[in-house]
Amino acid sequence: MTASVGVQAFIFDVGWGELVLIGIVALIVFGPKELPVVLRTFGQYMTKIRRMAAEFQSQFQEAMREAEMAELKQHFDTIQDAAKDIRGFDPVGTIQNQIEGAAAENPKDAVPGSSANAPVPATAQPQPSTQSAAQNPEPLQPAPASAGEPAVATGPGEPGGGKGQPG
Repeated sequence: MTASVGVQAFIFDVGWGELVLIGIVALIVFGPKELPVVLRTFGQYMTKIRRMAAEFQSQFQEAMREAEMAELKQHFDTIQDAAKDIRGFDPVGTIQNQIEGAAAENPKDAVPGSSANAPVPATAQPQPSTQSAAQNPEPLQPAPASAGEPAVATGPGEPGGGKGQPG
């Protein structure tokens, strides 16, 4: 059921036909003499119930606002603490203290970059290459020509199969 401007909708979907039926039953049960008193009392109770419902609703909304304000205050305090931490942050001073601490740990007679105090590595042995020929292809070398043949170099895609022999 839709409500007009200024009129609240019923909680239950009760139409005009149902209201007329309820009125006729009330007239028969209470009689014409007592019906106005009963309707007035019913109206007063309905007013009290609506007032209590509105008060409960307003208290509930106020509690929600207070909870929201407490949450916002907590977020604000968290952000304010983070801002205080940022104000105390000094990256140049921190790095300078770390450098001074490192210099205090190392002896002063050691010159940076000299190998006098550096440990001597074991003799370096050349490591055999583990790369395959496909990863690092060698350029093709022409085959040495014999005394009577001219030297012809062929590649892998040429008719000679890259074997250095003329066609």
